[in-house]
Amino acid sequence: MIANAGFQICLLLAVLIALVKPLGLYIARAADGEAPLLSRLGRPVERLIYRAAGVDPGSEMRWTTYALALLLVNAVGILFLYALQRVQQWLPLNPQALPAVSPDSAFNTAVSFVTNTSWQGYAGETTLSYLSQMLGITVQSFLSAASGMAVMFALMRGLARRGVQTVGNLWVDLTRSTLYVLLPLSIVFALAFMGQGVIQNFESYREVHLLQAVTWQQPKLDAQGQPVHDTSGNVVQQSITSRQQLLPMGPVASQESIKLLSGDGGGFFNANSAHPYENPTPLTNFLQMLAILLIPAALCYTFGVVVGDRRQGWALLAAMTAMFVVAAAITIHSEQHGLTHSPVTGANAAHSAVVQGGNMEGKETRFGVVTSALYATVTTSGGDGAVDAMHDSLTPIGGLVPMVLMQTGEVVFGGPGSGLFSMVVYVILAVFVAGLMIGRAPEYLGKKIDAFEMKMVAIAILATPLLVLFGTAISVLCTSGIAGIANPGAHGFSEILYAFSSAANNNGSAFAGLSANTPYYNWMLAIAMWFGRFVVIVPVLAIAGSLAGKLRRAAGPGTLPTHTALFVGLLVGTVVMVASLTYLPALALGPIAEHLSAAVSH
Repeated sequence: MIANAGFQICLLLAVLIALVKPLGLYIARAADGEAPLLSRLGRPVERLIYRAAGVDPGSEMRWTTYALALLLVNAVGILFLYALQRVQQWLPLNPQALPAVSPDSAFNTAVSFVTNTSWQGYAGETTLSYLSQMLGITVQSFLSAASGMAVMFALMRGLARRGVQTVGNLWVDLTRSTLYVLLPLSIVFALAFMGQGVIQNFESYREVHLLQAVTWQQPKLDAQGQPVHDTSGNVVQQSITSRQQLLPMGPVASQESIKLLSGDGGGFFNANSAHPYENPTPLTNFLQMLAILLIPAALCYTFGVVVGDRRQGWALLAAMTAMFVVAAAITIHSEQHGLTHSPVTGANAAHSAVVQGGNMEGKETRFGVVTSALYATVTTSGGDGAVDAMHDSLTPIGGLVPMVLMQTGEVVFGGPGSGLFSMVVYVILAVFVAGLMIGRAPEYLGKKIDAFEMKMVAIAILATPLLVLFGTAISVLCTSGIAGIANPGAHGFSEILYAFSSAANNNGSAFAGLSANTPYYNWMLAIAMWFGRFVVIVPVLAIAGSLAGKLRRAAGPGTLPTHTALFVGLLVGTVVMVASLTYLPALALGPIAEHLSAAVSH
């Protein structure tokens, strides 16, 4: 099992790192409109888009105009996706005649996909029509990823330019990110998925008869759709038997590719990438993990190219990779050993066999413990939210690691653009701390870090934890918040903490034990998603604008090198320290308390 885990981690990272340089260089050229091979085909389309939108591609924006335009285009996206869900019953490509989505759920979904979160309080195959999936969810998956990449391009220009007041043109950055990067890659991955059996059609759902009746248990719900609890606080289960199964259809492969590449990991089906129609084979599972990390990792090399020092990009990638390997190792080890490491004999021998084989609860047998644990690490470090196993069934420590990966601000790769610009924020903090230790004014890439930049860094780093912790605190104190908990005690608290960590950090994965499709959670999580996205983006653009106006200093004897192994260690330490000081008390009430309780009981 250890050899299997090591092989899978090494294989994934080897393929990923091999693709970083060519794709990163390609993205850098595509941002300038010089995409190899595709420029000749793309330029006429690009010009047509600018002409139709009335955009002058040669006119650049100050950071304030750039930020305002980004907020407006995303606000329009929310209104469009909300309206589409509310009228889908009257629109075509709805073979199941699915009704309109409720107002609170439609608003939550609209905010979720516009902010690159992909939080889903609904079951895709029973809620959204094919048109809503394609014209709504998929379009916003492209635009939300392009928005993150555009902000990163603006920040890179701010660091690279000298004495200017502009950071680029948002409309050009959105167009080129979509046309030259996201669209070609999504076509390649869609074709690969279709070749492995991911479905792609517009047929109605098919009802088939089972050779053997299937019986399962699920929580009993009240009239409001909330789990019913007994006098002891446990969820009441009810048995259901069926001799028929309705097989969902749909244009899945085309949606699946951009869902993974964009960081908007919402599943076409409720089971997400655990569904065989979305993820049928070990190869598609590997390609999905690769797709989640591909653009975020490649952007590190793009960063080095744009700022004129490729070592800087490799240093950022090294910091991300080091944290990822540690996180994956802890998650896999925890899931392999279950809740106890000690041998069990006698009456508990059967349980011992389960423990020795690993924690298979909530996992697909075709993937197994190691692959499922690795996928959980990838999706919460890559900012995607796609899942191939139920995170609610992870061991306490196995669930803690994905939670912490989100709580770092998803700087371990993160979403396209968003992970890297969040990491650069931590770089500025690390440079500032190092400057305090040696009594020298902090600099990064020759740009002096002043009070304004540090104020923006403080806002970007502290805003998300405030959303997570206040949202969790309010939810555990009010009746509407605790009504959705399916598990009592520390695990129930973890479900709420995970939900707000996922929403505010724009990940979208869930513990799945929380009944979150209620007016309370739909509105609360929508607020967390919106502010978690843009209260970080606006300060980052402010930093970009401020740095763009500064001249670049030559490195001197006292300049802190930011490409060395020492600085990588300082950066990792800064990320870990900030996350620990911020979230450790809350984690102690959830997964840590659950782990200690389970250890004592065993």
